[in-house]
Amino acid sequence: MAADNETIAAVFDELADLHEIEGDNPFRVRAYRNAARTLRGLGREAAQLLAAGEDLTRLPGIGRELAAKIAEIVATGTCAALERARARVPHGLVELLHVPGLGPVRVRTLHRALGIDSPEALAEAARAGRLRALPGFGERLEARILEALQARLDQARRFPLHKVEPVVARLLAYLRHTPGVARVEPAGSFRRRRDTVGDLDVLAVAADGAAVGDRLAAWEETAEVLSRGPTRASIVHRDGIQVDLRVVPLESFGAAWHYFTGAKAHNIAVRRMGQARGLKINEYGVFRGGERIAGVDEASVYAAVALPWIPPELREDRGELEAARQGALPRLVERADLRGDLHCHTTASDGRDDLEAMARAAQARGLEYLAITEHSRRLRIARGLDERGLLRHFTAIDELNARLEGITLLKGVEVDILEDGRLDLPDRVLERCEVVVAAVHSAFGLDAGRQTRRILRALDHPLVHVLAHPTGRLLGRRPPYAVDLAAVIRRAARNGVWLELNANPWRLDLDDVHCRMARDEGARIALSSDAHAAAELDHLRHGIDQARRGWLEARDVVNTRPLEALRPLLAARR
Repeated sequence: MAADNETIAAVFDELADLHEIEGDNPFRVRAYRNAARTLRGLGREAAQLLAAGEDLTRLPGIGRELAAKIAEIVATGTCAALERARARVPHGLVELLHVPGLGPVRVRTLHRALGIDSPEALAEAARAGRLRALPGFGERLEARILEALQARLDQARRFPLHKVEPVVARLLAYLRHTPGVARVEPAGSFRRRRDTVGDLDVLAVAADGAAVGDRLAAWEETAEVLSRGPTRASIVHRDGIQVDLRVVPLESFGAAWHYFTGAKAHNIAVRRMGQARGLKINEYGVFRGGERIAGVDEASVYAAVALPWIPPELREDRGELEAARQGALPRLVERADLRGDLHCHTTASDGRDDLEAMARAAQARGLEYLAITEHSRRLRIARGLDERGLLRHFTAIDELNARLEGITLLKGVEVDILEDGRLDLPDRVLERCEVVVAAVHSAFGLDAGRQTRRILRALDHPLVHVLAHPTGRLLGRRPPYAVDLAAVIRRAARNGVWLELNANPWRLDLDDVHCRMARDEGARIALSSDAHAAAELDHLRHGIDQARRGWLEARDVVNTRPLEALRPLLAARR
């Protein structure tokens, strides 16, 4: 199977990491980074372009050398340059780049001065106080590194959902082509759409379970076979994810799918409800005495305890069973409910597609409006706009809107919240914006009291519509900053400021628990892509997953409203 764009981009990211650690030419490193971004933003697979005979050097930032590497990766899944770099640089050094506070220069220093070549060795050195004397380090950084390493250890076996999705897609396609297999489905936290996934549970219906296990063991992406038997098999995928396969008979499939999907607490509660009715519920079915009375599908399992079918995203034992009993399950928001997107970027700041490309892409995805929210001047790394640049950009939006049909661009800004809670642009500029998105992009290390006061002051500003990515987290890369989020949610609800559910799959911020808290407090949610390229508008589906886990209905999400209904809400903040 040809490598997909994400696989190719991951190869280029790793090459960039390895060359940075070696102190290689920064232009080469930047070329690899740009190539990875280009591939992730493509609307088509590079393999399809190659098969059609198209010239990859026409893609932004792709020269002859990179085009040749793309072709090599499509054909083999890797490239010789990566294998040579891997041979030169210890793998553990790449892992160190994911520790907050460590970049290539510091990783090089650690390796050369102390021989550190793994997170474990780094933790040992930090505990011994050996980092603080190195140039560019110090006692505070040493403490932060140790804290970050402990946090990584706590999450070591979990993978971001969006990184697991392509693995699952390839695995299901592979197993469904096994002779005698009638059905293959994912279960577990993947099916519940948790933002991170531990082990991957897969169910299959087949006449010969051992043959399905053998097929899984023979998969080209299997790195290690842990076990194999007539009804189950376990492997470790080459990316480190453990896959547990269970083969069940058709009459038990619904019971097994229910059993292996729900969180443990949810399943225990359902079993207890069954016991109260004289029933035994397990992965094989629902039994009264020795007779199986249900289990062919999930609905029959829930019906056995007088409940309607419960969406997988809710199966966490957080009140869903009582809500189901009372007929009060939420009608969860769906992707088709979204009418617009209130946070995206173009080439005017740090985006990779221009205004018209973003507008056409949004329209192609069924949206009727798109807020263009470039960064403000403080965020120089993202080419943030000052007052003059922003107003010129608004003129360009007006001119494009005059030509567009079926899609409307809203003039907006993602304005930085300064450390004291003031905004990065004056009111005379913000008054010209149709959508003002306020965001924290700096001083993540403030204590909870100062960080909370900072954000509350921004929420009190009468021109702010949305608080972007409210906790600042990046899954597996950066923990949320310290903040009293309950206080933030209550202030947002009181002031009518919308809390963003940032759908970027590395953020998914707000998380599911706080989405539900916001709903219960009466705060509305803006579910936005934070797209920096046209293809990233597809991030909205990741946000929908998170919103559903947070019990959100269409009415809880402001951008499910048509533009004529949204405009009065935007105006009301003024």
